[in-house]
Amino acid sequence: MTGVTHAADRPVTDAHHPAAAVHSADRAVTDAHRGDWAVVLATTVRVTRDVEVAEECVQDAYAAALTAWRENGVPANPAAWLITASRRRALDVLRRERVLRTKLALLARPDEEAAEPEDPADAVPDERLRLIFMCCHPALAPEVRPALTLRLVCGLSTAEIAQAFLVSEPAMAARLTRAKKKITAARIPLRVPEPAELPERLGGVLGVIHLLFTTGHSAPAGRDLIRTDLTGPALHLARTLADLMPGEPEIRGLLALLLVTEARRDTRVGDDGKLVRLDRQDRSRWDRAAIAEADGLIVGALRARRPGRYVLEAAIAALHAQAPSFEETDWPQILTLYDALSRVWPSPVVTLNRAVALAEVHGPEPALAEVERLELGGRLSGYRYLPAVQADLLRRLGRNAEAAHAYRQALDLTGNETERAYLTERLAEAEPPDAEAVAGPPLGHSSCGTVRLTSRLR
Repeated sequence: MTGVTHAADRPVTDAHHPAAAVHSADRAVTDAHRGDWAVVLATTVRVTRDVEVAEECVQDAYAAALTAWRENGVPANPAAWLITASRRRALDVLRRERVLRTKLALLARPDEEAAEPEDPADAVPDERLRLIFMCCHPALAPEVRPALTLRLVCGLSTAEIAQAFLVSEPAMAARLTRAKKKITAARIPLRVPEPAELPERLGGVLGVIHLLFTTGHSAPAGRDLIRTDLTGPALHLARTLADLMPGEPEIRGLLALLLVTEARRDTRVGDDGKLVRLDRQDRSRWDRAAIAEADGLIVGALRARRPGRYVLEAAIAALHAQAPSFEETDWPQILTLYDALSRVWPSPVVTLNRAVALAEVHGPEPALAEVERLELGGRLSGYRYLPAVQADLLRRLGRNAEAAHAYRQALDLTGNETERAYLTERLAEAEPPDAEAVAGPPLGHSSCGTVRLTSRLR
């Protein structure tokens, strides 16, 4: 109606309840950090052409938002407010450095400015992809690309990234600083590559989208097992990439893998907040439409050519999802697919997951032998799921004292509260009556990682 402004179009203010206003502003800033960090940063980088300067400007914008939104209320479009604040801050920095005139030629051209959507939310997929393609530039070392993606695309702190990659915070800070300086020095452009450049970067882009999803699928730390602010954007990015390059089977494989995994999201944690094992999840609540879509993508990808890593991973996940019950899972076929995956993508994590399938087909004893070989090899040192799998196999063999020791190791390496609660329960079940008298053999070290586990522990 004329002259009437809808409440959603006005800033959220509450002069009579300042505590409520502060709480609302704090929550809005947190939500904006999770949902809009990438688009604000990408837009600012287009002004500064310097990642480090852009990050500082974005951080200043969020700090300013915390103060302004508490005093004046949350704006109707928080992302637009942050983009404006960050861009203004970037221009101020350029002026102070007396290089604004030389930088003007690098700013977006007028036709580019006109082409930008009015609603910043519409730009999220493109802006995130620009950041990911930039992070996957061949000039950057492969081991730096995923860490840089978590920093730029997800806005994770250096401490959180260091924990995920099992290095010290100072070492990770130095690694990220070197990478960002190289982006500036090498003038790595913030853009989607030309068609001829896509093949050399595609593998890295797929890897970081997968990393983004798995980081949210089983968060390494925090209260919640699942971070939908990471899994949702990852799934959206996979769809966007599939639209951009429809003829690539591995993109379809990754999209299928994310779909079939996301289909079980609502059953992985119970109403009481506890982790629910795969064999106890309510399959009637799984998203059958997503599973069917994934199946169609997998069939099409398998017909295209020799399947790659993501197509095989998706096929394994689909077999889990399509089984009427845990007991009816086609474990022999899953084991065969893991054998094929090991040839295409040799990885100790694949070997660990294969051991879980091996236990279902041939029993826990040969699977435990595989896990112990992995442990001796040391390549999964610090990976939290190694002692968790080991503990489960030992418990199934009746070796409860050793299982309890392995559960303690897994607990020491797990920062996620939901997983810790689950492991604590398992430890209590396996704990011998006189726990202090049973030392248990040394079982090596394990720790957190971002690859999800295809087992009854998921």
